[in-house]
Amino acid sequence: MHDFDYLSPSQIYLDAACQSLRPRPVIDALNEYYTTHNSCGERVKYQWGQLTDEKVSATRAKVLDYLKLKKRDYFVSFTLNTTYGLNLILSQLNPTKANLQQVVTSDIEHNSPFLSTMSFAERHQLPRLVLTRAADGSINPADIPERSLVVVNCASNIDGRKLLNLKDVIKKVHKTGGLIVIDAAQAMAHSADILHKTSPDAICFSAHKLYAPSLGVMVIKKSLTEYIDTSFIGGGMVDDVNKNKYLLSSENPDHLYTKFESGLQAFGEIIALGASLDWLSQLPKSTHETFKLNYTTLFNFLSAQDKFRLVNQSVNPTMSFYAEGLDSHLLGRALADEGVMARTGYFCVHYYLSHVKKYPPLVRFSLGYHNRTEDISRTIELLSRIALN
Repeated sequence: MHDFDYLSPSQIYLDAACQSLRPRPVIDALNEYYTTHNSCGERVKYQWGQLTDEKVSATRAKVLDYLKLKKRDYFVSFTLNTTYGLNLILSQLNPTKANLQQVVTSDIEHNSPFLSTMSFAERHQLPRLVLTRAADGSINPADIPERSLVVVNCASNIDGRKLLNLKDVIKKVHKTGGLIVIDAAQAMAHSADILHKTSPDAICFSAHKLYAPSLGVMVIKKSLTEYIDTSFIGGGMVDDVNKNKYLLSSENPDHLYTKFESGLQAFGEIIALGASLDWLSQLPKSTHETFKLNYTTLFNFLSAQDKFRLVNQSVNPTMSFYAEGLDSHLLGRALADEGVMARTGYFCVHYYLSHVKKYPPLVRFSLGYHNRTEDISRTIELLSRIALN
């Protein structure tokens, strides 16, 4: 694909679940900010700053449009990454105000929600429930207690399994007086439709898994701010300051996003996220078809070999496996020596993979739109030579 023309034929990147590669239009948008209007947003009156403000505001609107959420109900704030966003919410959420009585997460969570819910429960002396997700990724809504804070992913970074009954889960949580925060880091690039026409209280994701620069994004339901005690605070968040008090900018309904945006923001990266959303919306059908063919071909190869133990229950661009009798880290190193870049280990899902399933370290292939058909052929050839002979 010409938008990834910087890749040489010998470079095969299969680690998009960690961070996707960036297409030329996204790189160009970031470079354009630094070379044509490098400026501080919402702080200056000169033309460069005005252009920055316009483009940052446009990106906020594009995020909501991408998720098919309404501006009247949600706002978008930017931060470092998904982990930071989840912790920023949970560190300031007042469970007494929200009348929360329990914290709920699931067994297949990345350490980001798994550890942040553990910390929240300990800090507020609330019971914490770890639900078992079904093989297809679903959660039984009946297992969620009343008045729970639920923090779960809608797509796994292990094998891409989705929270297919997300709408039912959200409905149950809200019906019983709870709140739900979604880790959407692994869903945004290729499965964002699972979030369409849903109404979680917050969605956190990482732009760097969405063909954009390193950046965290928080999509917050306006009603959630009623339960937030702002304590992480600084420049960019206040309209006035006296000796012993201050006026938050978020008191203005049009500036609610500043409630989570302390200090100078990554304006170039935010603008480049907007470029990535434009790029994704304009991809031709043939690109989607090639992408699906590529990950299906690799998945089918792994499934057909007795020596490979796939974690996946279904075809997905993210697939994890191990080879009987072969250390995954050594396999990963052997592939790397041949130009194939893949992740090995437990992918920050230690509890589920190591302690529940007791798997050995795994190899994870995660594909993106940058992958060529030749990448898959070469990977299959190398796996056959290294692991099957």
